[in-house]
Amino acid sequence: MDRFVSTFTNKIDAKGRVSIPAPFRAVLERDTYGGADAGKSGAGIYCYPSLDAPALDAGGERLAQKIDGLLAGLPDYSDERDQLSVALYGDVQVLSLDGDGRIVLPEPLRAHAGITAQVTFVGLGDKFQIWQPERFAERREAARAKVHEHRRLFAAGRKPEGESGSSQS
Repeated sequence: MDRFVSTFTNKIDAKGRVSIPAPFRAVLERDTYGGADAGKSGAGIYCYPSLDAPALDAGGERLAQKIDGLLAGLPDYSDERDQLSVALYGDVQVLSLDGDGRIVLPEPLRAHAGITAQVTFVGLGDKFQIWQPERFAERREAARAKVHEHRRLFAAGRKPEGESGSSQS
């Protein structure tokens, strides 16, 4: 199965356009609601402000299916389902790809992520994120530090704080 992997930094032009990295476009061609027309004018991606980071979450149909799966696990008409729907689908913008594989990042999305001159695309498997490059560098450093701490604790036979339960192979 195709995955969004790796990290790419591209310039954003004065009109707010930025090229989706070619490897990401290849995944989208097989995954977007635009189907075989992804990467051509009119095809698009789902994009919304990340709920837990100063970044944007983006992807194709697989991302929408994951959101649907989250919502399906909650009772119809419940406050939890309504709140999650608003937080995810309520803020989604469908961004069209032009013939050159570019999207226009609307100002509200750029403002949420602090994006000005450049954007960093970060593959996260079923989705990708769009970051302001310096903010992503900080996020990457913090993530690596946390992984190193977890490895150190597991090597010592302890679980990281806040984790419980047993792990089976």
